[in-house]
Amino acid sequence: MLRIILFLLTNLAVMLVAGIVLSLLGVGATHGAGNTLQLGNLLVVCFVFGTVGSLISLLMSKWMAKRSMGVELIESPRSGEERWLLDTVADLAQRAGIKMPEVGIFPSYQSNAFATGWNRNDALVAVSSGLLQRMSKDEVRAVLGHEIGHVANGDMVTLALIQGVVNAFVMFFSRIIGNFVDRVVFKNEEGPGIAYFVTSIIADIVLGILASMIVMSFSRYREFRADEAGAKLAGRQAMINALRALQREHEVPDQMPAEMTAMAITTGRREGFSLAALMLSHPPLEKRIAALQNLQIA
Repeated sequence: MLRIILFLLTNLAVMLVAGIVLSLLGVGATHGAGNTLQLGNLLVVCFVFGTVGSLISLLMSKWMAKRSMGVELIESPRSGEERWLLDTVADLAQRAGIKMPEVGIFPSYQSNAFATGWNRNDALVAVSSGLLQRMSKDEVRAVLGHEIGHVANGDMVTLALIQGVVNAFVMFFSRIIGNFVDRVVFKNEEGPGIAYFVTSIIADIVLGILASMIVMSFSRYREFRADEAGAKLAGRQAMINALRALQREHEVPDQMPAEMTAMAITTGRREGFSLAALMLSHPPLEKRIAALQNLQIA
């Protein structure tokens, strides 16, 4: 229920902000006389709706992550483990050149961690209780280095911008296709008809799948970069050992919500080699380990 409420709140915010922006820009109708598209207006509308959604999700990411994952922030350490966790994140953040992020623990048997936030100096890094229970301190430090790497690299912002631009072009071209079918195939010149809406929806789905492959490709690339950052901050062998520990847990049920998997260190599933692999946010752990083994650092 909480996820549904968060989803509705996000979409209401998108509609409200997008409406205000379009009003301020003075954007008119997207269809003109003879059912012709006003491409300039259409492009602005698609860009606003496409990017506003991603940017609002980015701005709300910490707030949503805390609530959807049940993250308990560590403000006053209650144990030696929590004190060590805070001190380790502080050290890694300083070495990476970013401000100290918020640190938290979320309840999950699966070993996992994630980082999120709208900029590199206002981030959240959280680890699962399962990770703390079953990984050594060196491995936990490597995982934290990986997440700090995401923050320092600005991965959350870049992913949001890429997603927003991709969304805009999917909306733009799907409506061009819908208008073509409506006007040319169905000879409708009285304004957008049912063929326009049905075709646009189908094109949205098809182009959206293709566009997701682009976004997921970047997501997989940033995992390699974050692994490299973790290796530099915490040691290559420690990062390799952490990934191997995750590899041993591939049969543990995934408890990470779908909207959070792109920010996690692992999906909790064993990745295969197929067309479906193009839609994965994370590369196979085997490839990540091999990349680290070839990395020329200590």
